[in-house]
Parts: sequence; structure tokens; C-alpha cells
Amino acid sequence: MLQRCVRSLAILVCGWCLLSPMEAAERPNIVFILCDDLGYGDLGCFGQTKIRTPHIDRLAASGMRLTTHYSGNAVCAPSRCVLMTGKHPGHAFIRNNLQFRPGEEGQYPIPDEAVTLPELLKGLGYVTGGFGKWGLGAPNTTGEPLKQGIDRYFGYNCQGVAHNFYPTHLWDNAQQVTLNNPKFSAHQKFPSDGDPQAPNAFAPYRGNDYAPDLISAQAREFAKVNRAKPFFLYYPTTVPHLALQVPEDSLDEYRDKFSDEVYLGDRGYLPNRTPRATYAAMITRLDNEIGRLVATIDELGLTDKTLFIFSSDNGPLYDRLGGTDTDFFESARHLRGRKGSLYEGGFRVPTFASWKGTIPAGTTSDRVTGFEDWLPTILDLVGGKDKIPADLDGLSFAATLRGQPQPPRPFLYREFPGYGGQQCVRLGEWKAVRQKLNPGPKAPLKPGPIELYNLAADPSEETDVAQDHPEIVAQLAKIMQEQHTPSTVFPIRALDAAQ
Repeated sequence: MLQRCVRSLAILVCGWCLLSPMEAAERPNIVFILCDDLGYGDLGCFGQTKIRTPHIDRLAASGMRLTTHYSGNAVCAPSRCVLMTGKHPGHAFIRNNLQFRPGEEGQYPIPDEAVTLPELLKGLGYVTGGFGKWGLGAPNTTGEPLKQGIDRYFGYNCQGVAHNFYPTHLWDNAQQVTLNNPKFSAHQKFPSDGDPQAPNAFAPYRGNDYAPDLISAQAREFAKVNRAKPFFLYYPTTVPHLALQVPEDSLDEYRDKFSDEVYLGDRGYLPNRTPRATYAAMITRLDNEIGRLVATIDELGLTDKTLFIFSSDNGPLYDRLGGTDTDFFESARHLRGRKGSLYEGGFRVPTFASWKGTIPAGTTSDRVTGFEDWLPTILDLVGGKDKIPADLDGLSFAATLRGQPQPPRPFLYREFPGYGGQQCVRLGEWKAVRQKLNPGPKAPLKPGPIELYNLAADPSEETDVAQDHPEIVAQLAKIMQEQHTPSTVFPIRALDAAQ
């Protein structure tokens, strides 16, 4: 703890010494909206036709859509670690979802010595707030938000608790606040002797306080309270992660719009009478909340000096889990794979950035970028380029966002110890994928072969051309070997055994 306090003080003092109050005040506000399991095709501005997202679409149109942007990993916690630290999964500390203390709330923490984006922004004079789902450290550990540069926090600490949109409590800074909701599990089946057609059959899976509404209100209040100083508003919403839950007033718009089959909870998470309608309604309700947040920024007279960033922590759920129907909504569009996969659909995410007068409106970029790039890019955009740590994997693409030419990214690397263990590298139009790197403890360490895809000719990764291009496979295999560092907490057995 003493080490962190000394380091944090040094960051702040360094920033204060180099900045006058006027220079700090001129820095733009940053609003970073991070969705949870939102697919590449779940927004109107990325091709969705069944779900209304007018406020998000309007915000996207005011800036630049990034059509080839990759989240930090294929599931929640490691993806967020990449975002916060600027290091890719071969170097970042958190590499998979992992409960810190079995049976208790909270995930494995990022360590005390980690340097995060909120800490660096505080050194540049920012006040920082987080509103939504954290997932990077259980309460009273080094990873909790207030120990990683967040001044004000409201929401879920634990992503397990966040499976219920009607939880019994949320976190207000370091204190639990009780909500007016009954206690019930987010993982249960419909009673075998129940009648799903009964009017109140699904009432036990709802409460009174819908957590996303409360969190959104706190995010708007944070902007109001800190209107006179530059702020970083991190808004990692839990929508549209399971379970499928939404207040009735939002469901009305979609209730009779789709043919819907009752979901009885037999594929995980809560039963739902109208799962398709609920999924759509959750996203549209989030869209309305984002519209309210953007309107608040505008009412405060801050639009011209606010950088908005929108993305998702990974791809959509694989079909039918928890009642979802990602095929029906084409949530991954033409992309192969879903959440948990390092094929494109698992971690290529809908992303855009908007800053009036700096990022040209109505533009797109297909330059390959990833979550590790946001830390240096944001610091670059707000005049803190000299504060970018030297040991990052992320590369600033501020020039791209300004509409200026920029060389392509040398390569983009991902690894994931979950779902059997996976690696991938993207280099230009080529992408290599390798699986079966974490077989069971008694299975032989025989990694699967490296698959190779030409994404320019085969964006859906349907045809493995590895046998036709052995020299490219060898080049990408070398990158895979070089970019992986072993982890005792999150091992990848087949890779670690080879080093």
C-alpha cells in the first residue's frame, strides 16, 4: 500500500509541476462508454436493422467509426485489463475471468504496481469516475477501483453479481448500498410445475431498482458536479450481458414485434417469456440512457470539449445461451466466432470516437487498432504524450482519429487461456489462429495446428490457407512465441512448457 501511495503521489506531483491550472482546465473531458457482450452488428451504425439505437447512431455519425477495432480479449476481465493498462494479453496481468476468493464477491486483482489509465489521467489534472462494472479486483484488494486511480465509483465490483440487473446491492465508492430488490439467483430454471403462460409467471425474476438506471443517473451527476474541471467518465455498462432483464416500459416497444419462444432457463441464466424482445429492449434502453448522458454534457456546455469513445468488451454470446438469439439479430454480422473465441466475432467490436472539431464527422477508418492502443491514444489527444509509459504494447492512433495518414499497425496479438487455450496474430490482411493450448491436466501438451486466413479475401475465416503459405505461418508463429510471457496465475500449459 505504501508503494502505491508513493507512486500515485509522484504521478500527481509530476503532473502538477508541469501544468498551470489554465492548461489543466483546457484539456478535454473524456467519456468512455464500454458495453458488455455487445456484438459487432448490434448497433444501427454497424448494420443492425431490428434494434433501434438512434442516440448511439447519431453520436457515431458525429465522429469516426473504427471498423477494424479489437477488444482486449474474448471475455470480460482480461479485456478490461488490456484497456486499463495498455498491455496486450501476453503481457497484461489479468488474462482470464477468475474469482479471487471462491464463494466471495470480486475477481482476481490487478497488482499494486500496475499503472492504469485513470492514474495517468489524474497526473494530468483529471478527476476520474467509474460507473458500471469493474471486474478487476475484489473489494479490499489492490485492484479495486479506488486503488487504481478512480476518484468516484458507483456500480458493480464483481461481474458475477452483475449477472443480475436487479441485485440486492451496488458499490458506492468503498461502501455497499442496499437496493429495493428481493434476493434471487441469476442462474435458475423455471419451476417444473409452473405455468409459463400465467400472467405473473416471470415476476420472481424482476425487482424494483434496475441497476443500469441507477448507475446512469450517477454518471450524469458526476459530469454535473465536475463541470468546471477536466473529467474522465468511464461508463462500463453491463448491457446487454445476461441475464435477460429489462423493465416492462422498455419491453412494450418490442413485445409483439418478433416471434418469440419462451425461454425456461435450461441453457443458463434466468427464464424469460420474450427473450428476443428483451434483448432488443435492453439495448434500446441503454441507447436512451446514453442519449441522456450526451444531452447532459451538451446542457453543461461541454460538447465541444468532450471526447466520446464507444466500444464493447468482447463479441456477443454464442447462440441460445441464456435465451439469446444472436443469429436472429446477426449480432456478429458475417464474422465467425462468438464471445470466448479469438476468431473475429469473438473480439472484433463496434467502436467509434467523437470530438467536435478534432475528429472529422461522418468518417470511418479500417486501420487495425486494439484496446491496448486507447491508453497512449487518449494521452496523446489530451496533450499528455510525454506521460505515455515506455513499456506499453499499445500504439497511439491519434493521427488516424484526426483524419491524418498513419502507418499500419505492425501486428496485433491476442492470447486467451480459457475455452481450451487460444492464440492469434493479425498482420496486415493475414491472421493466424492456434487453439488447444490449455488441454486438461491429464491431456498431452499437443497444441492444435496454426490456421491461417486472408481476411481481405475471406473476412468470415472460412478457408484455412496455412498449407499454401508456410512462410507466413512461420512468420506469425514467431510472433506468437515472442509475445507470450508465462503467467503462474493464468497459465497456458502448452506455451509455458515450450519456454
